[in-house]
Amino acid sequence: MATAAKRGRNEPAEPPKIVIVKKIVGDGHGGHHGGAWKVAYADFVTAMMAFFLLLWILGATTEKQRKGIADYFSPTLVEMREKSAGSNGAFGGDSIISKDHYAHRASQTGSKSITIPKDASGGSKEGAAAIRSRDRIRFQMLKQKLQQQMKANKATNGLDQHVRFTETPEGLRIDIVDGADFSMFALGSDQLVPRAQQLIGEVSQTLAGVPNGVIVRGHTDGLPYAAGRQVNNWTLSSARAEATRKALAGGGVGNDRFLRIEGVADREPYQGATDAYDPRNRRMSITLAWTDGGADEGEVRAMQAQIGGGGDDASSGAHDPGPEDKPRGFIAH
Repeated sequence: MATAAKRGRNEPAEPPKIVIVKKIVGDGHGGHHGGAWKVAYADFVTAMMAFFLLLWILGATTEKQRKGIADYFSPTLVEMREKSAGSNGAFGGDSIISKDHYAHRASQTGSKSITIPKDASGGSKEGAAAIRSRDRIRFQMLKQKLQQQMKANKATNGLDQHVRFTETPEGLRIDIVDGADFSMFALGSDQLVPRAQQLIGEVSQTLAGVPNGVIVRGHTDGLPYAAGRQVNNWTLSSARAEATRKALAGGGVGNDRFLRIEGVADREPYQGATDAYDPRNRRMSITLAWTDGGADEGEVRAMQAQIGGGGDDASSGAHDPGPEDKPRGFIAH
């Protein structure tokens, strides 16, 4: 047997061993489960957003608005049906004619299921259409009466061209308009001239026989006052409106019937008057307001018989209205 060779001093005793690590991964565990926290976090963020939205609503709304929001989400319909007559089976109420608890009318009985109003804007007696019909017939009678009185009076005969009748949303407006040959007041003052006093007297006698409210509005032209004066077109139009009110009250119109007395200076020029100095801008508007409350059908028929026709006649006539309101017919000179 051969003898091993002799090793040198610097040679290792034996070569190093090679270590091999083998990692085995098992199968059958599926996907990872690390996303469950995202769902919970999303729910938390949603809840926090709703919470801060609630805090914002509480701070940005009034008590009345919060009450409305709460009422919107409350189950009122279910509660109303639970407490209504006949809700607990056949004849669940006291009787067939007992008062129920419907929210829209406390006095309604079980025998009346629904009430259809005659007019969407009417009152408890009749619709607004019947009220307007009565007032239009009344306005037509007033127009005819005033025109007859003006023709019979020598002082006012010929002034019909200065009187305009216009139906507006406020009521019947009677405009007394200045012209080249007629002026209601002395220049720059609130003193009525004699012919204007006669004319206002005729108007007041006509208005005294009806219950409608009265609105007086004064107008001036655009001619300015000199600098340093204590008066201007605003004070002048207001003073003339008050002078007209006094004249109407002296002619029989009760003080409790005046709704508004106002002066608008030259802010509402007469329609068709392009010149600010046009004399037609100087005028007094006396408006007979619409009536509030239910209409009396008997009174409507009686007035129709007096004038020999219906309320449609009030929509006829020429027109030259002012700018306060868009006219809706019933305009005559």
